[in-house]
Amino acid sequence: MAKTILEMRHITKTFPGVKALDDVNLAVEEGEIHALVGENGAGKSTLMSVLSGIYPYGSYDGEIVYDGEVCQFQNIKDSERKGIVIIHQELALVPLLTIGENMFLGNERGSKSKINWAETFSKADELLRLVGLKDSSHTLIKDIGVGKQQLVEIAKALGKNVKLLILDEPTASLNDTEAKHLLDLLLEFKKKGMTSILISHKLNEISYVADKITVIRDGKTIQTMDKTKDSFAEDKIISAMVGRSLTDRFPKRTNSHIGDICFEVKDWCVDHPVFDGIKVCDHVNFNVRKGEVVGISGLMGAGRTELAMSIFGRSYGANIRGQIFLNGKEVQFPDVKTAINHHIAYVTEDRKGNGLILTESICRNTSFAKPEKISNHAIVDFDKEREVAKHYVKEMHTKCATIDENVGNLSGGNMQKVLLGKWLFADPDVLILDEPTRGIDVGAKYEIYCIINKMVEEGKSVIFISSEMPEILGMSDRIYVMNAGRMIAELPKEEATQEKIMACIINSDK
Repeated sequence: MAKTILEMRHITKTFPGVKALDDVNLAVEEGEIHALVGENGAGKSTLMSVLSGIYPYGSYDGEIVYDGEVCQFQNIKDSERKGIVIIHQELALVPLLTIGENMFLGNERGSKSKINWAETFSKADELLRLVGLKDSSHTLIKDIGVGKQQLVEIAKALGKNVKLLILDEPTASLNDTEAKHLLDLLLEFKKKGMTSILISHKLNEISYVADKITVIRDGKTIQTMDKTKDSFAEDKIISAMVGRSLTDRFPKRTNSHIGDICFEVKDWCVDHPVFDGIKVCDHVNFNVRKGEVVGISGLMGAGRTELAMSIFGRSYGANIRGQIFLNGKEVQFPDVKTAINHHIAYVTEDRKGNGLILTESICRNTSFAKPEKISNHAIVDFDKEREVAKHYVKEMHTKCATIDENVGNLSGGNMQKVLLGKWLFADPDVLILDEPTRGIDVGAKYEIYCIINKMVEEGKSVIFISSEMPEILGMSDRIYVMNAGRMIAELPKEEATQEKIMACIINSDK
């Protein structure tokens, strides 16, 4: 019988007005991969923050028993000394430092008075090889992609002699190939005796690597499933997560009438803002009709986000040229304000960095995109602002204590709902959604899909960018495939399959 390396007993954690964890219990055996699943706001990340000392002993009720010892961690350093290392969804790397410097930041090689740089970079290269990363440890973080940055975080954890590795949504920003590599790496670590706790909303990935799954809902432990005894069927996991069965992943539209072309981009070219001679968008052409969801599919680095941002008020890129037509008339969007005034909205993939002001309230964030709608001669009507915020919190089913709560205190899915509410308040005719369901649970995804359907039923248009092919196929009326900055294919919904999309990408690279 395997040794139980971790027990979290009767963990209860309360924030002002919210009980985030309510008598949660978790047991993890040595050498297993244990998945933690639940809707956004269920308490998964909070529980792992308790375990890693981010929330210190005394700020919660219950006890942690690790490797047979009752632990009272006061900070993250305390847990790391025991070999517990957490890798957050938002990577904690410094872009302008090298890989090697990042890997030993706060864990420097050398004496108290002097860093041994030769040892630092030598050890870093050794750890990079363990995670299958061939880049030099002298490479700057800003010069490698997100997938490689995730591997750097894992190598960094190995440098701390990790015994229990906690990963919070590690594949949220990765393409399928990068995600598969990371999951296979976890399986390799498992063979060597490492224990892992994996938080993920991607149920196919959980089924692939996990030995056990613990479901948390509304701050309570619902059940633990064991692969040797229980089925890991997605429907069963979803039912435990949301408290009901979800028969259809993608809601059907009651009105599928698609009108005339209302938004068109022609011969759109964008140069890289830093590196001369590199085109991130190369003579792109596409259109969207009234009442239509147009999907844009492609691998990471295809140029989809760069395309969306350059269209939306030229907020990315250099030497932008091409034409935009709105209802048949050519328009110019020299800045974001002009794009908004033409009823164009862009929901960024980076909700924390570019989408929301985390230190401001839900109320204030909701009205930011169109403040004139709650103002009279530049004087804000605060009562109207609160009415608007309450309306969108109710409409989006956002879980929060009050509309005065700082957005930074919300879970990722609830942040996404505030971000979506902010742009719906701007009353767009064309809504560009860039990875709108990244890192959020199936229940919250379904609610966002319903909002999209409601918009197009009202005759509005949606441009839907996603790295998840099932949702591109499930939500789009028409799909464009993008690769290396170019639109390489256009597929009607009836003809589109994952295999066809990937074949288009592979053939375009030849």
